Amino acid sequence: MSLRVKLFTAFFAFIIVPLVLLGILAYYFVADTIEKKYSQQAEITLRALGQNIDFVFREMDKATDSTIASTAVQDVLSSPVYSSEDVDAIKYLELNETQRNFRELLVNHPSVSYAFMYNLDNGRIVRIYSKESFSALPFEEFRQQPIYEAVVERGGLPKWVGPYEHPQLTGYEPVFTQIRVVKDIGTLRNEGMLLVQIKNSAIEGVFRYFSFNEDVYDTRYYLVNADGLVLYDSSGARNGSTLAAFADGRQGGGSAYRSDRLDFEDVDSVVSSIRLKDEDWRLLSVTPWKSLSSEITMYLRWIACIMAVSLVSALLFLAVFINRIAKTIVRIVRFMRFVERGDLALRVDEDGDDELALLSRGLNSLIARVNELLGRVKREQERKTKAEMRVLQAQIKPHFLFNTLESINALAVQNEGRKVSQMVLRLANMLRISFQDSEEIPIRREIEHLKSYLDIQRYRFADRFEYDIEAPEELMEYFIQKLTLQPLVENCIQHAFDGLDREGRIRVAIAAENDRIAITVEDDGVGMTNETLARFAYMAAEEAEAAAASTEDRVLNPERRGLGLRSVADRIRIQYGRRYGLFICSGVGQGAVIKCYIPKYGPGEGRA
Repeated sequence: MSLRVKLFTAFFAFIIVPLVLLGILAYYFVADTIEKKYSQQAEITLRALGQNIDFVFREMDKATDSTIASTAVQDVLSSPVYSSEDVDAIKYLELNETQRNFRELLVNHPSVSYAFMYNLDNGRIVRIYSKESFSALPFEEFRQQPIYEAVVERGGLPKWVGPYEHPQLTGYEPVFTQIRVVKDIGTLRNEGMLLVQIKNSAIEGVFRYFSFNEDVYDTRYYLVNADGLVLYDSSGARNGSTLAAFADGRQGGGSAYRSDRLDFEDVDSVVSSIRLKDEDWRLLSVTPWKSLSSEITMYLRWIACIMAVSLVSALLFLAVFINRIAKTIVRIVRFMRFVERGDLALRVDEDGDDELALLSRGLNSLIARVNELLGRVKREQERKTKAEMRVLQAQIKPHFLFNTLESINALAVQNEGRKVSQMVLRLANMLRISFQDSEEIPIRREIEHLKSYLDIQRYRFADRFEYDIEAPEELMEYFIQKLTLQPLVENCIQHAFDGLDREGRIRVAIAAENDRIAITVEDDGVGMTNETLARFAYMAAEEAEAAAASTEDRVLNPERRGLGLRSVADRIRIQYGRRYGLFICSGVGQGAVIKCYIPKYGPGEGRA
């Protein structure tokens, strides 16, 4: 069995499997047990609370049922005292008598804190109980409220309004208000609208009856409407708040009982809710999960014991089997630190045939490969430096510049002003492109540079050569390395036509070949010998190339043969890779053909 299999088998058998099974069983068993137990208890509590709250409201409904069915209500609504346009003319003795009779109809209910009626015919307000610092909403404004239509649609059945739902109508105190239509007994015509507010102590008494739940579970109770407005908070802290501001909104709807575990006021809590019987209100109980976790202590002890046994087994496993692994890894890390400091001659012992030995062999192979790559990079950098020096030499040679200036001077002495201007412009164009910072320029600019160079040379070497340049317009905007064409043509002028007793011809052709651009420079000069061609074998092995370069560097002639060609070849090869470069075909007396390949890409395109 391999080391990898041993490690994974032991690890899973003694650590992962027990811990996973233990965690899954403990989590589902403990959490499910506690949640079910509490959910059942919470449902019983909420239903009992809901029944008590319904009982408070139904008691008030019964009291007002007997009130609105009495003839005294009709007397109050039809009394001229309340229909008088002049408020100052109200007969207060009669008013007090009416109020007293009406209060007796309410049986002096201990929970009533305030009551009044609207007369639907004239909009007058009939006050039954006085209330300081509160004035009833004018009837015309009351009719514009949505609650008015909701009460009318109930056809005489009571509608309960919670605190803060309609404060302009019921005030800002935490009291519940009953609103119902008062009908004429004989005609069942809507005569008035009764508003009765009950004291908050009636609701608080309901929750005090179940106070033992708070002692055990630290439970808070909320009465909320359909919009999430908190109508009553057993702690009094969130009255009038919106439930969405401190809970995640998953309290649920409908008439069914629901219990969820969620964040409530940023505390992990169990939230249970149930809908009240008649109104669209929900009763919520919120208990922090922390207060329920005391029952988990017994389960945690079992888990701790099992985990201790598993950890002891794991420690034994580590002591017996992992010791060798640790020593080997430490040794490999120590070697890697030496390599990091630059010592690439070190090698790790490759003892054994398991994965650790494979790791050692891989590290040794990596060090050898890095060493090889570093050497190659070093050699490439040296070649690049030499190529850059050749480029500097090949840009504008001093003798060419001096000869051009002498030619311009001769033209000036001969009063050839037009030719002087042309020569100066061509020289300036060459200098401008030569001194340009860009490493690559469009083919159009390179051809302009080449034409300027050829025109200057034609003036100097009159009747020595002619030239043709063939370049399709669609290739003009593709990039080429600066000073690529001039060295190729310069080689023809300096060497191909040397000793030729006739006018030579240079042909430059540019064409696209798939994803490359092919540049052909062809002359009909004296050609090259095999020894000369051998000096341009720049794609030979690097060791042979280095030896050839050393031999070449010993030649001191600043215009030695092939310097420009070698510079172009090295620059193309370094920047674009071995797929691109120069190819030379020549024979003695048969001229020469130089073919140059560069990648085909323009502005905004990447090199292939």
